[in-house]
Amino acid sequence: MVSRLRSCAPVIRFCRKLNRLKTLEDDMMETSLKRCLTTVDLTLLGIGGMVGSGLYVLTGTVAKETAGPAVVISFLLAGLASLLAAFCYAEFGARVPKTGSAYMFTYISVGEIWAFLIGWNVILEYMIGGAAVARAWSGYLDSIFNHTIKNFTETHIVSWHVPFIARYPDLLAAGILLVATVFVSFGARVSSWLNHVFSAVSMVVILFILIFGFILAKPVNWSMQEGGFAPYGMSGILAGTATCFYAFVGFDVIAASSEETKNPQKAIPIATAVSLGMATGAYILVSTVLTLMVPWHTLDPESALSDAFYRRGYSWAGFMVAIGSICAMNTVLLSNLFSLPRIVYAMAEDGLFFQVFARVHPVTKVPVIAIVVFGILMAILALIFDLEALVQFLSIGTLLAYTFVAASVIVLRFQPNKPSSSPSATQPPAAQSSSPDQDSGELKEYESFSEKLQLVEMEKKAKERREPGQLRPFFDPYLKFFNAFEPGEVVTISVVSMVVCAVCMCIILVFGTNQLKLPLWSVCLLVVLFGTGYLLSLFFIWVHEQQHIIKTFQVPLVPLIPGLSILMNIFLMLKLSAMTWVRFSVWLLVGLMVYFGYGIWHSKENLREPKPQNIAARYVVLPSGSLVETVQAVQPD
Repeated sequence: MVSRLRSCAPVIRFCRKLNRLKTLEDDMMETSLKRCLTTVDLTLLGIGGMVGSGLYVLTGTVAKETAGPAVVISFLLAGLASLLAAFCYAEFGARVPKTGSAYMFTYISVGEIWAFLIGWNVILEYMIGGAAVARAWSGYLDSIFNHTIKNFTETHIVSWHVPFIARYPDLLAAGILLVATVFVSFGARVSSWLNHVFSAVSMVVILFILIFGFILAKPVNWSMQEGGFAPYGMSGILAGTATCFYAFVGFDVIAASSEETKNPQKAIPIATAVSLGMATGAYILVSTVLTLMVPWHTLDPESALSDAFYRRGYSWAGFMVAIGSICAMNTVLLSNLFSLPRIVYAMAEDGLFFQVFARVHPVTKVPVIAIVVFGILMAILALIFDLEALVQFLSIGTLLAYTFVAASVIVLRFQPNKPSSSPSATQPPAAQSSSPDQDSGELKEYESFSEKLQLVEMEKKAKERREPGQLRPFFDPYLKFFNAFEPGEVVTISVVSMVVCAVCMCIILVFGTNQLKLPLWSVCLLVVLFGTGYLLSLFFIWVHEQQHIIKTFQVPLVPLIPGLSILMNIFLMLKLSAMTWVRFSVWLLVGLMVYFGYGIWHSKENLREPKPQNIAARYVVLPSGSLVETVQAVQPD
C-alpha cells in the first residue's frame, strides 16, 4: 500500500501543478503599465468594440441566411445572455484590476491549465474578431466604388476556390490592420483619442440610419408575402442568437483595460452597463429598420445597410452609411488591437507564454512586441480567410470564456477569506470589544443586567457567524454532513455538478429528437432529471455563506445569475455547427502543446513552489551524554 502511494505521488504533484492558483500581489493597483483611462474612455471603448462589428457585419448575414426578420429577437436574446456575463466581468474587473480579462479571472479562482486554455481562446477570439471586421471594412469600402477592388484582385492578382478560404486575397483588409497596429503601438492615450473620434462619427450615422430608415420602412416586408417574420422558426432564431454573440464581444475590452484605468472599482461596472445597454438598443433598432426597408431574402450580406439605401433610390444615403460604417469598424479594429496584446502580455507576465511578449516599451508603456506580432498575424488571417467562417469560429471561444468567468464568480464568492496577521482581523467583534476583565471571565461590578444580556447576544452572534464557504447555521439540522468538508469544497463540487447537468440537459434539448432519435417521453424524463440536478446544485451552493464586499461591485443574486449565464452559454455553444467544434478542438490541441511544452515549466507559480529535498537525520552524542539530532539535505543520486 505504501509503495502504491509513493508511485502515485508524482501524478498527484503533477495534477496540483495543473490546478494551482495565481498569487495576487498585496497592492493590485501597482503596474508597469500607465493608468490613464477614465470612465468615459472605457465606455467609448466598449461601444466602439460592439457597435460596428454586429451592426455592419452580422445584421445582413444573420437576417438573410439564419433568422430572417426575427434577427431582432436573436439580438435581444444575445444581449440578455451577454448582460448576465457582463455582470460577472464587471465584478472581476472591479475586484481584480489587472489586465488579462477572462484569463486572469480563471487563474485566480479555477486553476492554471484552465486559465491558459481560456487565455488561448481569448487570443483567437480577438484575432478572428479583428480579421473579420477588417474584411467587412474592406467590403464596405469596395461597395462604394462598385466592387472595383474585388474585381481587379480576382482578375489581375489571384482567385481561389478552396473551402473556408476567401475567393481572393483581401489586401485592403490586411493593410488597414497594419496601419491600426502602428497607431495602437503609440500608447493607450493615442488609441483612446482615435476611438473617441471614430465613435462620435459612428453615433451620428446610427441616428441617421434610424430616423431615415423608419421613414422608408414598409411593414409588408414582415408579412407572409415575403416569408413571414420568422421563416426559419425557433431553431433559426436560436442559431442566429449564437452567431450574434459576436456583436457583444466589446464589453470584454473594458475588463481587459482595467490595469490602465485610473479608478477601476468605479469605472468598470459603470462603463460595462452603459456600453452594453446602448449597444443592445442600437442592434435591435437597426436590424428592425433594415428588415423593414427591403425584403430580408434580398439583402446583401457583405454591405446590407448601404445596399438597402441604394436599392430604395437614395444613393447619397447609402454613401453616408458606408462612410459611417467604416468609422465604426475602425473603432472595433482599435478595440481588438488594444485588448489582444494585453491578454498576451498578462500570460507572458505570468510565465505561461513566451517571455518576449511581456516587454513594455519604456516611453509608451505598452507591450509593443505583442502589438506588432499579433497585429501582423491578424492581418494574415484577414488576407486569407472568409468572413462567415471567421464569425462562426469566434462565437464558440466567446461563449466558453463567458462560461468560465461565470463559474469563477461563484467559486471566488464562496472561497474562505485569507487569514490576516492582524489580531483585529481574525477576532470576532465581541472579542475585540470585550475588556481585559471580561476576557478573564470577571464582569465589572457596575454592569447592569441589560448590558450583560447584550454581551451574551453578541457572543451568540459571533459563534453563529460563519466564514465564506461554510454551511449557513439555519441549514445545520438538515445538511449537517456538509460540515465534514473544507470551506468552499462543497461549492466547488456543486459548480462542477451544475455544469455537467447543464451540458447533459442542453444536449438532450438540442439533439434529443433529431440526431439521438429519442422518443418524446424519454426526452422529457431526461430533461426533468438533469434539470433537477442543475437546480439542486444551485441550492447546495446557495446554502453556504458568501463573501460580502461592499467596496466593489458585486453580481446580484449569486449563484442564480452566473448559473443562468452558464446554462445559456452552453446551450448556444451546442447550436453551433459541427465543423466549428472540429476547428475549435484543433486550436485547443495546439494550445495544450504550447502549455505542456513551455507554460507549465516557466510559470511564476512553478518558481514559487518549494523544491522537494531528500532529508537525512544524524545523531550526535555530546560529552554530557545527551543525544542531539541534526538534519541536512542530501542530493539525490
